[in-house]
Amino acid sequence: MSAISAVTNWQPLSPALNFAETPAHEVFNANVFSREVMKARLPKAVYKTLLGTIEAGKKLDASIADAVASAMKDWAIAKGATHYAHVFYPLTGATAEKHDSFLAPDGEGGALAEFTGKQLIQGEPDGSSFPTGGIRATFEARGYTIWDVTSPAYILENRNGTTLCIPTAFVSWTGEALDKKTPVLRSMQALNEQAQRILKLFGHTDGAFVASTAGPEQEYFLIDRNFYFSRPDLFTTGRTLFGAKPPKGQEFEDHYFGAIPERVLAFMHDSEHELYKLGVPVKTRHNEVAPAQYEIAPIFESANLATDHQHMVMLILRRVAEKYGMACLTHEKPFSGVNGSGKHVNWSLGSKTQGNLLDPGDNPHTNAQFLVFCAAVIRAVHKHQGLLRAVVATAGNDHRLGANEAPPAIISIFLGDQLTDVFQQIKKGGANSSISKGTLTVGVDVLPPFPKDAGDRNRTSPFAFTGNRFEFRAVGANQSIAGALVAMNTIVCESLDYCATKLEAANPKNEKELSAALQTLLAEIIKECESIVFNGDGYSAAWHQEAAKRGLLNLKTSVDALSQLKAPAVQELFTKYNVLSHRELESRLDIYLEQYIKTVRVEALQTLEMARTLIFPAAIRYQNELASTCANLKLVGYSFDTDTLDRVTDMVKGLQESLGGLEKAMSHHDADGLQSEAAHFCDEVLPAMAEVRKWADDLEGWVADDLWPLPTYQEMLFIK
Repeated sequence: MSAISAVTNWQPLSPALNFAETPAHEVFNANVFSREVMKARLPKAVYKTLLGTIEAGKKLDASIADAVASAMKDWAIAKGATHYAHVFYPLTGATAEKHDSFLAPDGEGGALAEFTGKQLIQGEPDGSSFPTGGIRATFEARGYTIWDVTSPAYILENRNGTTLCIPTAFVSWTGEALDKKTPVLRSMQALNEQAQRILKLFGHTDGAFVASTAGPEQEYFLIDRNFYFSRPDLFTTGRTLFGAKPPKGQEFEDHYFGAIPERVLAFMHDSEHELYKLGVPVKTRHNEVAPAQYEIAPIFESANLATDHQHMVMLILRRVAEKYGMACLTHEKPFSGVNGSGKHVNWSLGSKTQGNLLDPGDNPHTNAQFLVFCAAVIRAVHKHQGLLRAVVATAGNDHRLGANEAPPAIISIFLGDQLTDVFQQIKKGGANSSISKGTLTVGVDVLPPFPKDAGDRNRTSPFAFTGNRFEFRAVGANQSIAGALVAMNTIVCESLDYCATKLEAANPKNEKELSAALQTLLAEIIKECESIVFNGDGYSAAWHQEAAKRGLLNLKTSVDALSQLKAPAVQELFTKYNVLSHRELESRLDIYLEQYIKTVRVEALQTLEMARTLIFPAAIRYQNELASTCANLKLVGYSFDTDTLDRVTDMVKGLQESLGGLEKAMSHHDADGLQSEAAHFCDEVLPAMAEVRKWADDLEGWVADDLWPLPTYQEMLFIK
């Protein structure tokens, strides 16, 4: 009751922002060392050199570092910065940063601000204290952070000061990637090389860098911090390990796109304000399907910058939530029985001169360049479906994939009616038409007719074409998008290489010969790969049966999926395009298996602790109350039954026995390697945890409310 009282009597911790005083467009990029700032502060030649690296992927000239560092320091100090930090993204999936002061003694009892090109380019955090998968032993500590010029530096504000943050890659002393960023940059470079070959065949030889782009949607939950800190499972594991289904959940479908609660909307305004200052182009906000669930989404950016910005989004959401007395939950399944949270990654590719290469135009059947790039994606997903499942494999995402709010664990592509029809025509000998978009009228005179899309959307597909991009919906809300982007960039790179090699071998001399070679190539791809295309209901049992007939993989757990990283085709893919070496790839498999094991182990230990010290004592107290009541009634001669006492006693006994089963599962020490250890936690520990939860959740429906020690789903999801 004290937590509920605190929630209902909550007051803002700081004055409201005055958005009228400073319009959003004036705030945007205010804390970013942007191109505009660089142009104003850097010598013209330095700025031009820097721009060549940022826009065209040219090799960075290290000789300009001192000039950039000096300008960056002066700009940061003018904004109140006292420290700079190399920000990087280790294989924990979280953000890491090392802060250093600008101040240096001047030898005369004073200090001066100092920031050199060397300090900008390179830092040296411990290379062995982060997950390395065997690349670095404990005694092999040297690692380097390296300035990423393509992702701009920014100022991160704190109540007591500001810090200059410099996005960096993180590698070992041996040069091997220990982070999420380095493979993203490598995969973008490889993708550009192969895309240029395709563009050259169509007469485009300007060399404008072809970059993958991303726009990741972020789903999350907000609950009051009083509830959050009253739930050891939430603040330890990110999800509720116990919790009975409330009388009302999401079945009325009234939360999705509903009016945003005032306190939540204030949080959203504030979060967006902070993100605008950091140059994050957030565009959309709304209520999601589950109660207390929301979404924020940006517009498209370069994949590397989108990855950095996505880490910022999660950081800012959590920080601003505290200001409003709430906790932001990005776990994929914080509450059982209602929708979990994903991070839908909208992916495309394009260049400054060619625009979006996955834009089909009004008549996709005549847009040969688009058809090649689209077919390359289809082939890539068909050939590497196992890899795509592996890069979204986490213990948290296993609770979500395949449920009724997420795509299934089976990877397939939704193309929609228009593109499916075009590719079927190609398969039969050549495409001559495209299904028109048409006009939609709704029979109300005051509502104008408007052009409708040529096909529907499919929210059950894990990899769906949505007009001018593909949406990879299987990525988990708590994941970095880097892994998904590395996979998508690299598999499409390999397919573009395949297509370019085939077309170059045909040696077309004119447009007619090129068209003939394209028809042969596209028909071959669609015949070979059409089993991956599915436009129907991905949630249905019939699709699971159909997918099995088609020979598609159904990797239901992370343990099944992560083994795909050992596949020879995957190892060859990453090494061929210099994205990940064998050793780097193997290290990631070990790290992800370790993370899975550690996650489930912590959840199991927390389950045991909460069941023993919170739930069991509450049940025993209630059992004692019932027994005392029965004894007192018997003393005064009343005739009664003991149905409730009997049921509670059975449930208490079931809870005790299930705890014994979980303890036994946790005492296992015979696993032979990480793969079999992970399999044990998946096949033995998780089911044992589920058994404990079953009895505990049953008890929640019987134990007196004043004795139940945990905030309930009804309270957490609906009291704001």
